[in-house]
Amino acid sequence: MSPSPSHTAILVAHGQPSAPQPPEDALRALANDVGAHLPDWNVRSATLACPGALEEAMVDGAVIYPFFMAKGWFTTKVLPDRLQGRDYVMATPFGLDPGLPEMAAKVVRQAQSDAGWQADDINLLLAAHGSARGPKAAEAAMAFQTRLAPLLPGARIEPAYVEQAPGIDEIAAQLPARTLCLPFFAQSGDHVKDDIPEALDAANFAGIVMPVMGAMKDVPQLIARAIARTAVGSVSHLSE
Repeated sequence: MSPSPSHTAILVAHGQPSAPQPPEDALRALANDVGAHLPDWNVRSATLACPGALEEAMVDGAVIYPFFMAKGWFTTKVLPDRLQGRDYVMATPFGLDPGLPEMAAKVVRQAQSDAGWQADDINLLLAAHGSARGPKAAEAAMAFQTRLAPLLPGARIEPAYVEQAPGIDEIAAQLPARTLCLPFFAQSGDHVKDDIPEALDAANFAGIVMPVMGAMKDVPQLIARAIARTAVGSVSHLSE
């Protein structure tokens, strides 16, 4: 028997308009991993860039999980517009999950150890999206930095952005060779594959570039917990 609509969750990401299928496939794989932690749920996925994917996945009463780093334009405007007239509950975006800093701190410490660098000498470049259209993207990155700092005592954590100042190349040029670059992104799109490496090359960055936040191994469990919290703590509403 299929799960009831109240036990359906849909992971939604931006995707890649120029090549929509690879991010769509990656998000579907993540949804399958999340589903392993929610055996009584039907966990689906859709990227906004893949035509018709969200509409096909949508059922009334679903928990919508925004696989985004901020509560910005896509989560507050584009996604609600696409879901207009549908009954759903919206979870907190991935980048604002209160458990994310602790997870990232463990990954950073492990990367530091794997590199053979001193544990008390952490330099971290937080490479984020930023936006020229509004402050939400940068605010999310800075909020994450604030929550992460106490978990990495003595660490130097420097946020920098693809689409606003300070730029990644500017900040990377000021950091020592023993620096970890953590991309504050959910998926590995063009910004991660092209823009960040180009900026780091321009700065002669000699450190280590880590995988995107959304690729951390415990992310499926984090998302599963967020979906369960949302279902328990929220009341489904009808989008007007």
